[in-house]
Amino acid sequence: MASAGLYTPEILAAAMTLTQFPWNDGLERKGSARSRSCGSTIEMGLALDVQGRISTIGIRPHACAVGQAAASLFARNAIGRDQAQIAASRQDLAAWLAKAGTAPDWPGIDLLEPARNYPARHGAMMLAWDAALDALS
Repeated sequence: MASAGLYTPEILAAAMTLTQFPWNDGLERKGSARSRSCGSTIEMGLALDVQGRISTIGIRPHACAVGQAAASLFARNAIGRDQAQIAASRQDLAAWLAKAGTAPDWPGIDLLEPARNYPARHGAMMLAWDAALDALS
């Protein structure tokens, strides 16, 4: 099966941890993103601290396991980051996925390494960063 290399046990396990970041209608900033390649979507709610850094995240995913694993990876490591840091890491992630750059400085990003060979899933892996930037704009 071609997808056996894509849906690794680690990616599937990470997708399951997304439940730690439940949607919360009370979060003041909301954003969404949709992958043009696969149709996956993510809605994200954020709260910011007084310095403009992310303090709380809520996610409503409608994405494949790879997109959900990437969103969980994002959520676990976005607390304390500001818009500029999210934008820079998004840029690095896009370059890395395109094999035009090194891995972004994001804890656990190696989890997504197996999915780099599946360009149709790159949009799903970018969803959390794109939804966060939408919420932060």
